[in-house]
Amino acid sequence: MSEVFEVYEHHYWELSANLSSNCTAATVLDGEQKKQKISEIKTGLDDADGLLQKMDLEARSLSPSAKATLLAKLREYKTDFNSLKNESKRLTSTNANLAARDQLLESGMADALLVCMSLSLAKVVSCASTVSNDQRGRLLMTTKRLNQSTDRIKESRRTMLETEELGVSILQNLHQQRQFLLHANNTVCLMLFLFVPINGSLPLGHRFIVIHGVDDNVSRSKKILTSMSRRMSRNKCIIGSIVAILVLAIIFILYFKLTH
Repeated sequence: MSEVFEVYEHHYWELSANLSSNCTAATVLDGEQKKQKISEIKTGLDDADGLLQKMDLEARSLSPSAKATLLAKLREYKTDFNSLKNESKRLTSTNANLAARDQLLESGMADALLVCMSLSLAKVVSCASTVSNDQRGRLLMTTKRLNQSTDRIKESRRTMLETEELGVSILQNLHQQRQFLLHANNTVCLMLFLFVPINGSLPLGHRFIVIHGVDDNVSRSKKILTSMSRRMSRNKCIIGSIVAILVLAIIFILYFKLTH
């Protein structure tokens, strides 16, 4: 997956959660506070729309297989965005109805006021029902996203464990080869001392150069693989921390949604 698309995706999740919270808060506000909250919602919708456009451009610039996957995800985000947009329109319409009611109160038009209040009450009830459904839908989508992130982390951890097992196997093989080479070294040295004359053409120092060179290479390889094993252990700790953070985030989001 494109790293640029993931950055846009995380930014959109934050915007979506913030917009949902603002829409919920705006339903219980009135007057200037509600107008200010609606203005913030409109600004957030503009930012979210810009992010969706960037995500669309990034997805279409990738290979066909990656493009199809990302465009499918993008359609879900557009559905979520349209839901937030419709909710913003309902809030704006409700605010306009409340302003008209205040104007009728000032002009003393009692009959028109009763009609307006009836219409406003019906719209508020409809809006509250829709908000509840939208919040439930967004909560399910957020939970789905967190589950997907958890699955990706589990897959990464599984790959890391397989790599670690492979590294351990390589270390064991190298250790066995080192023991074999050391045994061969001792055997060759013994044969050289037994069968090569002292005044022969092969100096004593040269007898050990090749075999000790092989031993050094094996030791160096063992150090490299040991370093790889340490890095894999450190990565395991990091992934464990990320999983813990995700679990805490899920608990926090569920608590926030249920209490608000």
